Amino acid sequence: MYYVNVERGVKLAVYDLNPAGKKTVFLVHGWPLNHMMFEYQFDLLPKLGFRCISIDLRGFGNSDAPWNGYDYGRLADDLYEVIRMIGVSEMTLVGFSMGGAIVIRYMSRYKEYKISKLALLSAAAPCFVSREGCPGGLPLEQVNSLVAQISRNRPQAIYDFGQNFFAQPVTPPFAEWFRSVTLSGPGYSTLKTAETLRDADLRADLEQITVPTGIFYGVLDKICPKELPLTLNRKIRNSKLFPFEQSGHAVFYDELEKFNQEFSSFLTS
Repeated sequence: MYYVNVERGVKLAVYDLNPAGKKTVFLVHGWPLNHMMFEYQFDLLPKLGFRCISIDLRGFGNSDAPWNGYDYGRLADDLYEVIRMIGVSEMTLVGFSMGGAIVIRYMSRYKEYKISKLALLSAAAPCFVSREGCPGGLPLEQVNSLVAQISRNRPQAIYDFGQNFFAQPVTPPFAEWFRSVTLSGPGYSTLKTAETLRDADLRADLEQITVPTGIFYGVLDKICPKELPLTLNRKIRNSKLFPFEQSGHAVFYDELEKFNQEFSSFLTS
């Protein structure tokens, strides 16, 4: 692990496995997690010859947690600073859930800088909340209730949210570990990013994406229902759907072996 300064007084934790890898993949975690959610991809990708990079977004994990900067524009700026520092000519950019929304904003805001391929995993986009002209997300009342509960009882709010995360059973030790990851950031960064999830609209950003894009989603997803990836597929040129029939929001884990196989095939194609 090392740190990259993304603005004055703010540094992000960067995890860089197999720097000698011939291809680079950059993974961006979701809400309210950190880089550790990709543990079972980190075990595989370096073995396949990839340089595997991830970060803790500001406000989560080992990164700094300033009071401000939790909109998608600033979070995309943070990605740019890290990608610019890495210095490779091209890479595959991967975003899960809120991370999927952030990488979409990055692709639009920075004209796909250094990115040759994009992977969206259970992406919270183009709109996490259903609205006129952008159906398929969660009801506004449900997300407002989540935001309010975070302000009163964050552990319970995260626990309740997590009940819809996996479609397949997980062991009690795994569930305990995963909950510990979801509580890795302070309350205010968790709250502010939840508000961004609720309020952001990325429809205009989708028009700027031209690189080959894989859209990976769980058919049983209750957090980002399948209407969202179907919309992404319609709006992003040169995109392909990768459905997982027995997976929920945790598409990276519910059908782990199948996901890793299809994900790695996409990366190497």
